Amino acid sequence: MNVLLPQPPVFPHQHDNPRLSPRRSVSPLSNMATRKRKADEDGDETMSPMSSPAVSARPLARPSKKPRANETIGRPLALPRLLETLDAGQLRTVLERICERHPDIGQEVVSGAPRPSVDSALQLLQGYQDRLKAAVPYGESSPEYTYYRIREHLVALIDALSDFTPHFLPPIEAQPTKSLQFLDGATKLVHQLPDWEPQAYRHHKENAYEEISRAWALVINEAGKRGGGINLHSGGWDQILARHNAQSGGRLPTAMSAMGSNVGWMASNQPAAPADQNSILNQLMAGTYGSPVRVGPW
Repeated sequence: MNVLLPQPPVFPHQHDNPRLSPRRSVSPLSNMATRKRKADEDGDETMSPMSSPAVSARPLARPSKKPRANETIGRPLALPRLLETLDAGQLRTVLERICERHPDIGQEVVSGAPRPSVDSALQLLQGYQDRLKAAVPYGESSPEYTYYRIREHLVALIDALSDFTPHFLPPIEAQPTKSLQFLDGATKLVHQLPDWEPQAYRHHKENAYEEISRAWALVINEAGKRGGGINLHSGGWDQILARHNAQSGGRLPTAMSAMGSNVGWMASNQPAAPADQNSILNQLMAGTYGSPVRVGPW
């Protein structure tokens, strides 16, 4: 016999909603999004693309480093800056070597360079003369030793005179006044050459006087063709040459003869005058102006 025991009554829980809503289905995509957010929030690296085996197996490509234009590296000086560091002597040596290797460049330099003036040429020659005097030994010394000490500078000065003098002669120099101005300064330098007691050492100065005398004669004869040489007399060149001849000891005979030939007619056409006014001109005509005199060692 079945005995039905009374069941205790079931009361609804106070938190339970008496009205149960039907369950809504959750799509798989929303579950994946939830899992991804969960992974991102928890810092799970298992879902990161970098942890993918396919990605980790590939080496990362890094951009190549290109040198920058202003990167600090050693480099030679630019040509303008290099030329700034060279003095006149060094620059001249470099230019001479280039011209020797390339004759066409040398010809271009000769044709394009400005002509040296009388003052610049005489100043350069004076530099040779100064170096010659600086080489003279102090105190008393034998002529042989003195000649040995200054020979190099003496030859350099005479060679420079021989090279510059033709540059100021006709037809290269068309103005007789410039030629005469150069010869005046060059002759003063020849006067300063030493007078050696041994005859064997005198040939340098003797040859220099001979060359400068022929140069004077060439310019005088050329100037005589213009106005009958009146510019020689009016410019006082006859007296200048006469003084040079006297200081040289009469070693400019060729020049004196040319001057007498080109200005001699002036004395014959002039009225009588005091002897002191035409004495130099008359002596030029006779070739007797200035007696040989002994000049000092310089």
